[in-house]
Order: sequence, then C-alpha cells, then structure tokens
Amino acid sequence: MAKNTPAKAPARAPKAKDAMETVKTARDPARPHLRDYIRLVCDDFTELHGDRLAKDDRALVCGFATIGKRKVLVAGHNKGATVEENMECNFGMANPDGYRKAMRAMALAEKFHVPVVTFVDTPGAYPGREAEERGQAEAIAKAIETMSALKTPVVTVITGEGGSGGALAIAVGDRILMLENAVYSVISPEGCAGILWRDGAKAPEAAAALKITAHDLKALGAVDAIVPEPPGGAQKDHAAAAAAVKKAVLAALKELDGVDPESLPAARYAKFRRMGGFSA
Repeated sequence: MAKNTPAKAPARAPKAKDAMETVKTARDPARPHLRDYIRLVCDDFTELHGDRLAKDDRALVCGFATIGKRKVLVAGHNKGATVEENMECNFGMANPDGYRKAMRAMALAEKFHVPVVTFVDTPGAYPGREAEERGQAEAIAKAIETMSALKTPVVTVITGEGGSGGALAIAVGDRILMLENAVYSVISPEGCAGILWRDGAKAPEAAAALKITAHDLKALGAVDAIVPEPPGGAQKDHAAAAAAVKKAVLAALKELDGVDPESLPAARYAKFRRMGGFSA
C-alpha cells in the first residue's frame, strides 16, 4: 500500500511573518506620502478645494497636474508627514466631503478629456459619528459609481495602505498599479483577527490568509502591475520610488491612449466583475 505523503504547500504561499512585515512596511511613516509624489512625479500641480457642499477635506487632495507632458487629474489620500499634518489630514481617513470633492474633480476631468490618476494610501474611510451623519456610506458608494462610469482613462496607484471602502472609493481604475511593499485589503489584519479569533495577536495569521500583498493580489488578478521599490523600501529613497511610479503611470496611460472613451465604462465594469472568480 502506498504511503500517505503530506501535500506540498504552494510555492508562492506567503509566510505569516512575511505578510505582516509587508503591512508594517506599508504603514511606515517614513514612506513617501501624497505630497511627496506630487512634488517628485508631477511637473506642476494646481489644487482644487472643497466639495461645494460642506468643506475642504484635507485627507483627500485633488488637482490638475502634468506628468511627463501629460495633463492629468490627480486625486489621492494624504496622511501627512508630521504630527501636525497627520492631525490636519486625519491620518488619511477621508470624510464624505473628501469623496464628494474627488467626484467633483473627476467630473471636470471627464469634461475636459483629461485622464485621472489616483494615489491610494489610507487605513480606511473615517468611521466617526459626524462622518456617518453626513453620509459616509453614500459618499463612498457614489464615488465608486462615478468612477465606474467615467469616460476618461483612470490609472490607480496603491502606494501604502489600501484599506477597505475608503481605498476602493478612488481605486476603480482601468489600470491598477501597486507598489511592491504596499497592501490592499477589505479589512486590516488586526480587525480580521479580532472578528475571526477574537484575538489581535493572530494578526500575522490573518495577514497571510487575507492575501493582501502586491504579489498575492497580482496573482489573483486584483492588480495589473507591481511597481518595484528601491532596496529597503520606498521609505529609504523617495526619489527612486517616485521615479518608478512615474514610469509605471506613464506606461499605463500610454496603453490607454488608443482606447475609445465611450468603451471605457463597460471594460472597467467587466474588469471588476472578473475579480474574485474561482474554480473548485
């Protein structure tokens, strides 16, 4: 009788500590933030303020810019680089006003036939009472709907944390790029561990199970390309990281140059419908 032999683990199966280490790297406060990318990637930037309803949310920054002679609309989460900026920007957790500002800016981009480039780096949308009172869930849903229907190219770059609906609200892209040490997930490892095991100490196990790293998500088809980082991570060399992002964004925009704008919403819809498919 043949002996039972243990099944071999998949070659690409991540170790729990590897995934959690990536989470820690993605959260490193020394990593480039949105203002760094704007400064290093864009040749110019004119910021747009306010949602014309309530206020100007500093956690989500929007404006027209030039990247390598390409006119684009930039929208991204802004965590801030200092304690004062962290507080002003609410650590990158946008309120409904931020998402409504982004929708207003993207509508302008569509009107003037300008591509949209979004930078994602947030733990998630702000979950406070005032955000809920002003329609946080509706704002996120409307932002996803708005991006899905845009008749202009959309390129998304996940630079750090891509947390839940707060990230997805500005991440409905025709091309989704992800930095090598970024993460993207429906929930944080700590939150997942708390729900599944009622034990935050199991966060490393949750991080591995969630498949939140760039290589896992590329294999699953949730992102289109991985942007390499300099040795030690983007936090070690902002300029090199920004140069890699700029090259990847321009390449993605070039891929979309010949696409009929009228066909973009249907293609975008099909792209996201394919995600999550599996075979037994």
